[in-house]
Amino acid sequence: MNITRNNVDALNAVITIDVAKEDYAAKVENVLKDYRKNANIPGFRKGQVPAALVKKQYGQAIMFDEVNKLLQESLSNYLNDEKIDILGNPLPVAKDINWDADTLSFDFELGLAPEFTVDLAAAKNATKYQIVADEEMVNEQVEYIQKQYGKLVSKDKVEEGDDIRVKVANTAEGIENETTFNVSNIRTKTNQKKFIGKKVGDEVTVSTKGLFEDEHKLMDVLKVDHDKVHGLDVEVAFTIEEISTQEKAALNQEFFDKLFGEGKVTSEDELKTRIKEDAEKQFAQQADQKFMNDAVEALVENTKFDLPKEFLIKWLQTAGETTLTEEQAQEEYAKSEKGLRYQLIEGKIITDNNLQITFDEIKDYTSDLIKDQMAQFGQLEPSEDDVTNIVSRVLSNQEEVKRISEQLMNEKMMKLFAEKVNAKTKEVTYKDFVKEVYGE
Repeated sequence: MNITRNNVDALNAVITIDVAKEDYAAKVENVLKDYRKNANIPGFRKGQVPAALVKKQYGQAIMFDEVNKLLQESLSNYLNDEKIDILGNPLPVAKDINWDADTLSFDFELGLAPEFTVDLAAAKNATKYQIVADEEMVNEQVEYIQKQYGKLVSKDKVEEGDDIRVKVANTAEGIENETTFNVSNIRTKTNQKKFIGKKVGDEVTVSTKGLFEDEHKLMDVLKVDHDKVHGLDVEVAFTIEEISTQEKAALNQEFFDKLFGEGKVTSEDELKTRIKEDAEKQFAQQADQKFMNDAVEALVENTKFDLPKEFLIKWLQTAGETTLTEEQAQEEYAKSEKGLRYQLIEGKIITDNNLQITFDEIKDYTSDLIKDQMAQFGQLEPSEDDVTNIVSRVLSNQEEVKRISEQLMNEKMMKLFAEKVNAKTKEVTYKDFVKEVYGE
């Protein structure tokens, strides 16, 4: 077997694989022998069917199958051995094949990944926000926590600050969930007012875009995964099932101990200091994500390289479960081009800066996530055995491993951007941050 590569240009190539009869003949004969042993053909006992009859009936189909297996294996090995970085998958070139010839020749089109450099300094317009929790926000949070730990009281209609249990639905998007959230969790007053005054059984339809302060809250409410929620902009129906509010708990030592553990907070001033510190830690994560998103946008805009567009459009026509027309593939390419460009840029950044993730890092990161979650439910000092057992269960799920790995890599990318991108810094309150980011 002989494999050659012809570079059409910097982004396109054709691989030619010449397959000789001796490359597949023995495999075909072995398969035919197995067929003969098990063939059920009227007029012949099992295992006694003449070899010539089996070959006549099944020979060509078996040859097609064995040659195809050989082609796929050879092409994959060649791409790996030669370290050829491709986009999409190789596309077979349609041509007439003389299956009786001593040598069969097959061509495959390749779309090659472009060569380019990434200059992180190109993301010069990104802003690094430092979000502070001002006195107004801290006071609001104290009141919220008092209600959260207070007495639950049912109500007839929704008022500001009430908890509502709702059914959430959008049939077209496959969204269906039942959840509870506080009306104040809704980011804008405009959307909050849509719920105010509603009663049990009423339905409220709102857009998911910017509905909550961050997309993680929207993920919880809609019960959708991270990839789907990112940039989701659809109408969702909320059917109100229950309305309630919390009577505020007293600011006493029992309340402080319940929140932070015995004796760790002893006054209202200490409570506010702790709330401010915790809030600003969470705000820092949002500010970092905003900074990274802006830096990514700038890099995509400023990192110039060509793509094998015609090849990718052709590949998109057959890549999915449903065959696309050329026009549909062009539309799909237009929608996905920006994402593809960032994937290439991200991969280049990871390679250039040797951003690797070890399994020990994944375990440690998962352990920290679990401890944070347990602390939210009052388990401030869980045993190492309990945490280790939970980590083992979580990491036995490959989907969870993938999700956590992506989170960890995202944090490494954020750290790199913070070090390498020359961004301007700006101190703002959370309300001002929301106003600048969302324009409200």
